Amino acid sequence: MHKRKAWFNWLPCLEWGSQYSKAAAGKDVLAAVIVTLMLIPQSLAYAMLAGLPPVTGLYASILPLVLYAIFGTSRTLAVGPVAVISLMTAAALEPHFSSGSADYMAAAMLLAILSGLVLLLMAVFRLGFLANFLSHPVISGFISASGILIALSQAKHILGVDAGGQTIAELLPSLWQGLEAVQWATVVLGVASLVFLFWVRKGLQPLLLKLGIAPVVASAMAKAGPVLAIVATVIAVSLLGLEQQGVKVVGAIPSGLPALSLPMMDLGVAWQLLPAAILISLVGFVESVSVAQTLAAKRRERIEPNQELVGLGSANIAAALAGGFPVTGGFSRSVVNFDAGAQTPMAGVLTAIGIALTALFFTPLFHNLPHAVLAATIIVAVLSLVDLASFKSTWKFSRQDFYAQFATFVGVLLLGVEVGIILGVSLSLILYLWRTSRPHFAVVGQLPGSEHFRNVQRYPEAICHPEVLSIRVDESLYFSNARYLEDIVLNLVHDKLQLKHLVIMCSGVNLIDVSALHSLRAVMHRLSSSGIQLHLSEVKGPVLDQLQHSRFLTELTGQVFLSQYAAIQQLQAREND
Repeated sequence: MHKRKAWFNWLPCLEWGSQYSKAAAGKDVLAAVIVTLMLIPQSLAYAMLAGLPPVTGLYASILPLVLYAIFGTSRTLAVGPVAVISLMTAAALEPHFSSGSADYMAAAMLLAILSGLVLLLMAVFRLGFLANFLSHPVISGFISASGILIALSQAKHILGVDAGGQTIAELLPSLWQGLEAVQWATVVLGVASLVFLFWVRKGLQPLLLKLGIAPVVASAMAKAGPVLAIVATVIAVSLLGLEQQGVKVVGAIPSGLPALSLPMMDLGVAWQLLPAAILISLVGFVESVSVAQTLAAKRRERIEPNQELVGLGSANIAAALAGGFPVTGGFSRSVVNFDAGAQTPMAGVLTAIGIALTALFFTPLFHNLPHAVLAATIIVAVLSLVDLASFKSTWKFSRQDFYAQFATFVGVLLLGVEVGIILGVSLSLILYLWRTSRPHFAVVGQLPGSEHFRNVQRYPEAICHPEVLSIRVDESLYFSNARYLEDIVLNLVHDKLQLKHLVIMCSGVNLIDVSALHSLRAVMHRLSSSGIQLHLSEVKGPVLDQLQHSRFLTELTGQVFLSQYAAIQQLQAREND
């Protein structure tokens, strides 16, 4: 039984596969059809966003889905190219390689395999917790700024002009200069596609329901909006000869499945791309796990973050071998997969089969697909990620989190995606250290008729005793706040001539490091020289175990009390005797 559980942990597919049923298969097939229709235009568009030929988007949507189905723990996560990771891929590669060149494509494959190896290495050492350093405000600021950058970067395709840049300071002037060469046929196609796709998101499904279409069919047709835009514009380009009028189209897309191959393994290039691979891995992991956990909670399923590292790492290596680029779990596709009724990762495998069939037989149909339509698909998708309202709510709740969120947002817009997210994470850590370096201390007193102790500034009725001073510490004690602890304690006891006992209430202390231990010793010796005993109360078990590994408890001039109430009762009784 133990061996079987171990196999299930490493290969989650064995668990759901052993229970697979015809009912689940039917729901998975329906979900796969809907997600395939959604994924085809997205894959083409996100490859273009990453600076790669559109067909690489299809390649990155086949094997990764299969590998994740084998190793991933989410039943409904849809893995493949996503907007933010595609933007980060372009940001990592464009400064060093010519977009669309053979070297660029090889570097994209190398970036994917590096990302996969980083994720697998994190899984081996169970380092999934590292993603916690990307706080929600930082991720929110990063995604909102990335959404704006992506939309601006795609405006050139809507206008039919040449423009470039990785930051808003580069994109806006470049677009402005290109306005003289606007291609109006492209503008008409692009704007019409934008209007249609925005309307489809909100208006098509209610309209179909009013017409008596079944809800499941109406939902599927609404999700297939980008496919309708593609079909209509391909027909328009073909019938009106718009390519000859200057409308840029995808052109010839090779048919067939990719030949599996290893990317170039130039150590110099790999070392150059490693920082970007680490950031892509962390951002992709956070996005994927947050989506997976949200959807799993709705069905009371369980996600194992460290096994997710294995699933996503395997998916990225598969993407590299198939000539693709970094992938992760997509929010919109996963939600569609869930809403469509997917029961198991088999829906992802079936989606991969649908994409493979498209790559084998239908790529010639995309020859006349305008770049403007793919750009419109991207813009509509990414603008839904922009959440400027969150800045207001973050400001009201926590100014420090707002500073980190705003710094990330501005950093991404002005300095680029990599610098922006590093700036946000760094500022978050600095603000955390600053906040915890000045922890909250409170002088507490006993509430009349109870065993509870509260801050005397909030509860003036709390009872204090001149011989006993009780201080509650609301933070772990470590090197950053050790000296602050000394200053606070010594300032509080400075003018209390009747004081004989100081009790530090440790209910909020989860850790005491060596620096804090030295400060506690210093406080104890200073108090002892003034005839004051130092006591501790409500010390948590792990902290007490830690203190027992030192000589501090044997040197302690006072006692360690189980509760603050017991401390006051015993010390008061001692003074009254």
